[in-house]
Amino acid sequence: MSPSPSSATPDLAVVGNPANRRVRLFQDAVAAAGLPPAREVAWLDVLGGRAVFRPGEVVRVESPGEDGTVERLLRGADDPTRVEGTALWYERFTSVVRELGRAVRESGADLLDDPDELAVLFDKRLCHGVLDRASVPVPPSPTSGPGGPVVRGWDDVRALMEGPGLRRAFVKIAHGSSASGVLAVETAGPGRVRATTSVERDAAGRLFNSLRVRRLTSEPEVAAIVDALAPDGLHVERWLPKATQRGRAADLRVVVVAGRATHAVVRTSSSPMTNLHLGGARGDLDAVRDAVERAGGAGSWSAALDVCERAAACFPGTHCVGVDLLPATGWRRFAVGEVNAFGDLLPGLTGLPGSGAEGLDTYGAQLAALPRVFPRSPLAGATRAEEGHDARV
Repeated sequence: MSPSPSSATPDLAVVGNPANRRVRLFQDAVAAAGLPPAREVAWLDVLGGRAVFRPGEVVRVESPGEDGTVERLLRGADDPTRVEGTALWYERFTSVVRELGRAVRESGADLLDDPDELAVLFDKRLCHGVLDRASVPVPPSPTSGPGGPVVRGWDDVRALMEGPGLRRAFVKIAHGSSASGVLAVETAGPGRVRATTSVERDAAGRLFNSLRVRRLTSEPEVAAIVDALAPDGLHVERWLPKATQRGRAADLRVVVVAGRATHAVVRTSSSPMTNLHLGGARGDLDAVRDAVERAGGAGSWSAALDVCERAAACFPGTHCVGVDLLPATGWRRFAVGEVNAFGDLLPGLTGLPGSGAEGLDTYGAQLAALPRVFPRSPLAGATRAEEGHDARV
């Protein structure tokens, strides 16, 4: 499907790092849609108070990541591989996005990403609480929502993991991304602890992201990492056993655009973390669809996508999100692990059959779903629940 521009096409602007691949891929989609290039507004100008927006513009916010200067301004760290500093990053990012939102509104432009929703999406505790209150299936968590306990260190994590069903848990920094600062922890009695993580700790106690997933079997070593992470805020949730594909743990990243699931990719791994940059590999989506349909019960493929759309519906002011969908063993049930504000970086992936985004990448689908750009867009219609499919899982 190739959209045709409307005579009412508004001007587009994208806030991002101009040399970044995300901005480049978005501009490629703009060109493919036959639209004038989006005006680029650099994050450095936003952070410096120099950004200007124009009446009638539709403004897209891209990730501020992968730029050393921007990262330093937000996180206060010179080394991009350092794990610490996410609480400061969150404080500065949410503050500047709210200022950006005010500037966009006052200029008469339209923003595709609600600043208050971004603040929730970038706090795993708040996001989990929003999903749970909306009856979206999520892993059980003792730290969910704004009223959850503050986790001050390993002793608190150890105490929480003594609760029912929490002998195996994921410990995550509240404002992390791309598996940064994640530990998959297993306990089996006093002194018996094992953790899988990509975090490395140097002789000075500083934490670094690594591309190598490793296993820790010493409780003092696990405790030292958790204690160092705790000042940035921690989220703890049950480690759900995942379905497998060819002997590897599997989950899905599902992109939801304007309320509709448009793209999906299977991620498989021999470790608990399926992120592709940590050794995960893309799996076979057709095989997953077949497995889900064969499993029957509440686990139809349409129901799986409904879960993602229900998660996205919790953030109606955000045009596009990436939902991490966790299939349970046997492919009969699903839970949402996370909802990602910038979860659409899936180069070359085209839309799901029946989604209306066939032949479009994630960026093209977002353009096609803008009612003011393409008022007759097939993506701007009903969700599956509205079409009569059972949305319950």
